[in-house]
Amino acid sequence: MTSDSTLGLKGIMILIAAVTVGVAGTQSEPGGRFDRLTRIVRKAPSTTTTTTPTTFASASTSTTTTNSTTTSSSNGVYPELTAVTSNFDINTDLGGSWGNGAIPASNAPDNVGAFRFICSAGQVLRDDPIVYPGHAGASHLHQFFGNMTANANSTYASLRSAGGSSCEGFGTTALNRSAYWMPAMLDGKGNVVRPDYVAIYYKRRPISDPKCSLASGSQAEGDCLPLPNGLRYIAGYDMVTNTAKTGSAYFNCDGATAQSAHYDTLTEAAAHCPTAPNPDGSHNRIGAVINMPMCWDGRNLDSPNHRSHMAYGNYDGGDGVWRCPLTHPKLLPAFTMGVWYTVDANLGTWHLASDEMHPELAPGSTFHADWFGAWDNTVEAMWMDGCINHLLNCSGGDLGNGKQIKNAWGTSWFASPRLVPVP
Repeated sequence: MTSDSTLGLKGIMILIAAVTVGVAGTQSEPGGRFDRLTRIVRKAPSTTTTTTPTTFASASTSTTTTNSTTTSSSNGVYPELTAVTSNFDINTDLGGSWGNGAIPASNAPDNVGAFRFICSAGQVLRDDPIVYPGHAGASHLHQFFGNMTANANSTYASLRSAGGSSCEGFGTTALNRSAYWMPAMLDGKGNVVRPDYVAIYYKRRPISDPKCSLASGSQAEGDCLPLPNGLRYIAGYDMVTNTAKTGSAYFNCDGATAQSAHYDTLTEAAAHCPTAPNPDGSHNRIGAVINMPMCWDGRNLDSPNHRSHMAYGNYDGGDGVWRCPLTHPKLLPAFTMGVWYTVDANLGTWHLASDEMHPELAPGSTFHADWFGAWDNTVEAMWMDGCINHLLNCSGGDLGNGKQIKNAWGTSWFASPRLVPVP
């Protein structure tokens, strides 16, 4: 690890020692133990044993059409778009985990493997490649993370073919060209509030877990699969149909004088998040946290409302077992995204760009997030096998196999600039 990387890690560890992201600790126990952000980047163990990652099935030329999405069925299990190989040597963006090839500790007693990393803020655009593909400027203002070239014209192929990422490598790596976005946070004074950092946490049961196969019996949660190429979806408030929101989305406050809890709106969170500097000189932060869906119908990579092909698990069977709905039997790695902003004296007028379309609702009510997958398949296979399937507690882009996405995070945990004019 270089001296710059070491300084970045020290800055991370100092900050995250006091921060908590409220996400489900276990997949089968929604709302269970909180996953502490102190586990996102931590000092690695000393062991240097390695694992051999599995690889994804290669794409074929046989295609079918589902909801205007061309898919490949070559793997014989599920439809996905033809894989697009990275156009660079991925080994240049990989290094030994934590400088010495250390393997993370087990994530037990949690029953899910975990893969975590940090992102910074990317571009701010009035684009939405899922809802308004090909129509630049047609959407409310969005804050993007991940692929730094994502825009209205983005497709799976274009995301896979270009763009550095604002995640882990912060523009210096393109191993995760997936695009993540949410409504931009506005301060009501003509500015976009840029987040200090974004914590993302993928999780799922290991493939060896009997609950990962419906063939194992009635206790199974679903048939576990990796992320299919080209999958995209939206969770949270439904801006397309303006119906009930999907998924668990909430606001939180963190800091020395914060009252941390799950708040439904920005208004509620702001009432428990003092904006004055804390006695130690620090400032509190507002977090926008959302748990994305994990159950897939196994047929469609998108749907007319960009939601119905995905679903959340539940206990509807009446037997006390959490499982995916029968209509969505494929269990994918789900992720939680926590977006954290330093508060200021204008917090009382903060709102999401999408809130302006529904002035009758309290600020923050329209919180939602979009995801368009575009991971390098080899690297995705590494964290799927190393972290998820080996039930490991992977942090900071650690792939669980002795390798890690090279981290270019600096020493600051504050957005710079923090405010930019609304375009």
